[in-house]
Amino acid sequence: MSDFKIKEMSEEDRPRERLCTKGAEALSNAELLAILIGSGTKEHSALRIAEEMTRNEGLYRQVARWHRVQEFKHIKGLGNARAARILAAMELGRRIACASAIDSEHITSPGDGAQYLMGRLRNETHEKFIVLLLNTKNRIIKTEQIAEGSLTSAVVHPREVFAPAVTAHAACILVAHNHPSGDPYPSAEDRHLTQALEEAGNVLGIPLLDHLVIGDGRYYSFKEHGDL
Repeated sequence: MSDFKIKEMSEEDRPRERLCTKGAEALSNAELLAILIGSGTKEHSALRIAEEMTRNEGLYRQVARWHRVQEFKHIKGLGNARAARILAAMELGRRIACASAIDSEHITSPGDGAQYLMGRLRNETHEKFIVLLLNTKNRIIKTEQIAEGSLTSAVVHPREVFAPAVTAHAACILVAHNHPSGDPYPSAEDRHLTQALEEAGNVLGIPLLDHLVIGDGRYYSFKEHGDL
């Protein structure tokens, strides 16, 4: 189809046509989002709604943190059905991002663990504490969320971390939590918890492989920094 014919199409049809002719990688964030939105309203096309949602980086990052349809209610032109499509696509993206590391079958480095958890934790608005249960070959047996806290902390006790590891007969564990601020540098509390988990793991015979702090596209590894 020629450019002239594309210009004659409605705004809602143009992103779909561009995707079909040039591929998804050629589309802007707004165009991709417009395809998920589908149809617009009398006042705004799907593309216009998408452009408003992605106009500034702050809002775009905020949308990535939303997990409930109700969080979209203040965006004009989005009903529950359109919001549900966007949430489904974002969750699928998170799961694909998490799966990329586990597809390699085992955690060979702190970077593998960070890659596995980055999509899940980087945009969370509250701290979440996760434990990866690993077998003797450092393959992931199971992923458990141990705690969810406030904007700045999640209260964790070693017994809660190691309970699922004992039940699953894990050979070792890797723990991680996020910093909603985006800065992965560990706090004094993070360091104290890491020490307590290391000591408990040694007693139980289930070593702590690493403690990762996940920020916005960055991570801190206690193992890599010689703190474990």
